[in-house]
Amino acid sequence: MDEAARQRAAERRREAVCSPFMRISRFPVDVARDLLDAGYYRIDQLAGRSPESLLTEIKARHREPLESYYLAALRMAVYFAETAEPDPKKLFLDEWN
Repeated sequence: MDEAARQRAAERRREAVCSPFMRISRFPVDVARDLLDAGYYRIDQLAGRSPESLLTEIKARHREPLESYYLAALRMAVYFAETAEPDPKKLFLDEWN
């Protein structure tokens, strides 16, 4: 990876880390990045969406298989978007498998 590619990758990661999705406790940065790439920039945009359809959108943009935690992370994000006061116990990926 050349220096320019490394800088682009660092900037994309920084953008994901600073995204509103990181307000969700323990949310994976790579899933936040993929949501941004799919055109979602706010948490409320996920309300009413099916986590499975979000996963299908993200899969369509990837060449390699996604990590197994993606669906759990998307379920947690949709729950967070739809719930005014999310239960802290449900903000763990293990709760959504």
